[in-house]
Amino acid sequence: MSIPLSLSGKVALITGGSRGIGAATVRMFTAAGAKVVFSYQKARSQAESLAKECGEANCHAVASNLTSADSARMLIADAVKHFGRLDILVANHGVWPAEDVAIEKMTDAQWRSTLSINLDAVFGLVKYTVSQMKSQPRTDSAAGHIVLISSTSGQRGEAFHCDYSASKGALISMVKGLSTELASAGIYVNSVAPGWVDTDMSKPALDDPGSGEEIRRAIPLGRAGTPEEIAAPVLFLCTKYASFITGEIFNVNGGAVLAG
Repeated sequence: MSIPLSLSGKVALITGGSRGIGAATVRMFTAAGAKVVFSYQKARSQAESLAKECGEANCHAVASNLTSADSARMLIADAVKHFGRLDILVANHGVWPAEDVAIEKMTDAQWRSTLSINLDAVFGLVKYTVSQMKSQPRTDSAAGHIVLISSTSGQRGEAFHCDYSASKGALISMVKGLSTELASAGIYVNSVAPGWVDTDMSKPALDDPGSGEEIRRAIPLGRAGTPEEIAAPVLFLCTKYASFITGEIFNVNGGAVLAG
């Protein structure tokens, strides 16, 4: 018996979709039948190539500098204008300042920048997505799905990266509160929490002989994940097979969150 993870008839917005986890999610969602709008900041050629690969009739790239609630509002408006509605939000964009910074040396500018991208923009995305979902007719029993990409760091912390950990921990708290707030409206809210994933953002740390070996030793499965291994649980949470799951923090990190 075949059990397809179908998103046929759904419209999804995936932020930070031009590469890494975002690009893998865009590919999976379009393969599952969804129409997808995805945002990118600088990687224009990669974004255009991905949209063409997935089929421009079903996949549309939008340049967006997500640093505030207002920038999120404009992105939501673009997505709805292009495909007429919005059924799924995957808030995947984010920044991880790679350099270790002790708390007494962290600048106000770094703290504010990380929080504005990783948290303020997500607040805006959720706010305007929920408004859209509540105003449009349902296509099935669910009014919508929201998946926030958090992190292992948001659960157990990360030394010398308190700005990143704080932002990702806040997303987990948002999921817990919003899932109960929005359940009666038929809107599901969950989080996928990766650990180390082999992407452009983490490549320098993973490829470094010293830090790379230390990272892999701390992961029970002994390796970093792939973008596809994160995208697949995101897809699952947006299908009918996850219809009794909301408020969940779905750890996809090779067991690393248990070893901290």
